[in-house]
Amino acid sequence: MLWKDFASEDGENIIANLWGSEAGLSFSEAKKRLEYSAASQIKERVFPLWGIIRRRVNTSFFYILLAAAGLSFFLGERLDGSFIIIFILINISLETYQEYHSEKAVRLLKRYLVVHARVRRGGKVIKVESTEVVVGDCVLLEAGDRVPADMRFLEVNGLELDESIMTGESLPVGKKADCLRVPPAEMHEAKNIGFAGTVVTGGRGEGIVFAIGKDTAFGDIAALAEGEEIERETVFERGITQFSRFIVKLVLFTLTIIFFANILLRGGDANWIELLIFSLALAVSVVPEALPVIITVALSRGSIRLAQKKVIVKRLSAIEDLGSIEVLCCDKTGTLTENLLAVTQVRAADERACLRLAFASCLEEPTDRGKLHDAFDLALWQALSVSEHEKMKRGKRLDNIPFDPERRRNSVLFENGQEREVIVRGAPEEVLRISKNVDAYTATQLMNFVAESGRRGERVLAVARKSFPRGNTYSIYEEQHLEFIGLIAFADTLKKTAHETIIQAKKLHVEVKIITGDSPEVAGAVGYAVGLLKNPEDVLTGKQLEAMNDTERRAALLTGSVFARISPQQKYEIIKTLQESREVGFLGEGINDAPALRLADVAIVVESASDIAREAADVVLLHRSLGSVVDGIKEGRIIFANIMKYLKITLTSNFGNFYSVALASLFLPFVPLIPIQILLLNLLSDFPMIAIATDNVDPGELEKPKNYQVHEVVLMATLLGVVSSFFDFMLFGALYRVSAETLQTAWFVLSVITEIILIFSLRTTFVFFRARRASLPLITLSFLALVAAVALPFIPAAAQALHFISPNSELLLFIAALVIGYFFATEAVKRLYYRHLQTLDQGGLERHGRRVLSVR
Repeated sequence: MLWKDFASEDGENIIANLWGSEAGLSFSEAKKRLEYSAASQIKERVFPLWGIIRRRVNTSFFYILLAAAGLSFFLGERLDGSFIIIFILINISLETYQEYHSEKAVRLLKRYLVVHARVRRGGKVIKVESTEVVVGDCVLLEAGDRVPADMRFLEVNGLELDESIMTGESLPVGKKADCLRVPPAEMHEAKNIGFAGTVVTGGRGEGIVFAIGKDTAFGDIAALAEGEEIERETVFERGITQFSRFIVKLVLFTLTIIFFANILLRGGDANWIELLIFSLALAVSVVPEALPVIITVALSRGSIRLAQKKVIVKRLSAIEDLGSIEVLCCDKTGTLTENLLAVTQVRAADERACLRLAFASCLEEPTDRGKLHDAFDLALWQALSVSEHEKMKRGKRLDNIPFDPERRRNSVLFENGQEREVIVRGAPEEVLRISKNVDAYTATQLMNFVAESGRRGERVLAVARKSFPRGNTYSIYEEQHLEFIGLIAFADTLKKTAHETIIQAKKLHVEVKIITGDSPEVAGAVGYAVGLLKNPEDVLTGKQLEAMNDTERRAALLTGSVFARISPQQKYEIIKTLQESREVGFLGEGINDAPALRLADVAIVVESASDIAREAADVVLLHRSLGSVVDGIKEGRIIFANIMKYLKITLTSNFGNFYSVALASLFLPFVPLIPIQILLLNLLSDFPMIAIATDNVDPGELEKPKNYQVHEVVLMATLLGVVSSFFDFMLFGALYRVSAETLQTAWFVLSVITEIILIFSLRTTFVFFRARRASLPLITLSFLALVAAVALPFIPAAAQALHFISPNSELLLFIAALVIGYFFATEAVKRLYYRHLQTLDQGGLERHGRRVLSVR
């Protein structure tokens, strides 16, 4: 990386190598370089709308539904076909809208850098746009400026930069102009480098530009984010793709066998056209065509519920993806902590005087809270009373020596009435070294206090003073022979809900990992406080990870819980490694988080995140709390549970009918249902299924992350399909000699009623009466479907159109007996499955270390 080389290079050599000068480039040279460097600027990417739509429709499930709609229209069932088309359009429109808006994230990379900068050109200081800054330019910075390019500082005066957006460091970083003797390994060590996109929080500085646009450290991050832009496939999409492919293979395989079996058995008597239409109608009966609308209703309902909890979902399918999260990676600042320093302890003979003196030596003029930017100054302001604020305002700052990372302190000449004094504030070891009233024993005790505070993740400032006679010249030499006043400890306090949130995440079997650019001491203290670490020192740093081989690093990432001093590239690699075996959610906010956000299965940001991070995200938290993410995970699992209910119920029912009709067609002299009856059965049974999206979920369904397990659904559908077919053949055997219309009517009514029974049986893993009460919409629509199925044969016009007969009491009693038997048989098989077969199945999966997503 360029910045590593320039950090350890002498300033004069850098100017010579870049063909620049301290007076700046000439206007003509700057123009030439601007034309030459155009290729280095970060380009906006254009995402054509048609390309997004093409990706949305290029799925097996889309083609299945399209074929089902076409067949429905071919058979004259315009209503059924129209509903399927509507389902398709709703699903594609919502997904396309969400994706189109989120795909614009990389465009903001260029826009983010378009700020103004002051540069030396032709011996003058002029203002230009950051996009016009070129390599070799001499840039001047002061408080409030955004660094326009990567630059090596040649002159600084108390310069401090907020690099949190790049490194994750929560406090401003002091900069210097000296050459670094040891080349920096990480960004936070590059004390003489200014990174593009960071902000000046205090002091002044001047440096020479050595990288612009995509050649900057920011550009490296942009390239990583861009690389993951198009190819990302969500957990939700993978699951649906697996299901659709399986259904296609199953249907085509079975229909091929049934079609040719009928030809072989019936020989020349077979009606090819009628048999083909029957086979196609049978294929449509297996397709869960209401799945898109079930998903749409479930996700829309979930998004509304999350919005009420201050969680905004940009991409609907991300709600369901939230439920699949197994590992949640996040920073500590603002999610587990309050992101606001507070005074926790004062060790001084006069604590109030110590606080007042510390505040008097603020890095900025302490006129009021609105003028303060430094985190320590804000904490001191909060610690003082209103009367103390007023008293401090009566004092006057006459002069100051800014904070210097070499001296690790700052000092202020302060006048209060007739008294003038020098106040020094800084690192304890430095202030103690220049204090005259501290013996060796006391110094040891004080440094023990500092060490203990550090283990708690607290930062400590030391305060000292001395009287300043009028007429003396104020200089750095006055920072000697001081009177030590005391120590002040500061902490970024934990959120009150942080520890409980981690407990809730563990109950949901979600592993939380802290990944931060902050120091290992602070990160370890937070990890220990919230229960992620047994020892505050069990922190892995970026340097330690770099020193490991691939096997060691992978093991460390899987088992570690807190990672500190992590670079953007390392965040990216951590997420990538974790994704090899688990579904990963990532909570970030800075530019440095953009690559990891792009890569993660679920990208989550806070509202105050940088533009690029916010645009790259799937979920935005209006309330900055990890608890909001846990709420989202619960909501995602509710949605997943309800979608799985639908798939289990509809495929069980459809498989049962599919195999019953297919096998019966080989032996009966007529088909058990004509095509129009098959399509009506399919449409009527799906009517209450729409309400599955609103159903209540048993608590046990939320305990663990789950994925679309095709094997589980297929096994259950097969077992219960056999049960359904058994009762179907009991009906066939009793009625096939009566008449085709009688059998078709009885089987139609039986099929709809057993579908309703399946809904209330399979909506829970418990015995049906121990489950949570079904939602009102589900109960209502189920009742209406039941009434319609029983009533249609008694309505003359409907019976004639559908080729039904009006059932007599004996037929109704026979159907009722089959329904009761079917109910008890279904419950028995379901309990057998969940008690024994699923236990064995899950044990096999756990031995393989990952949930199975597909059947080959």
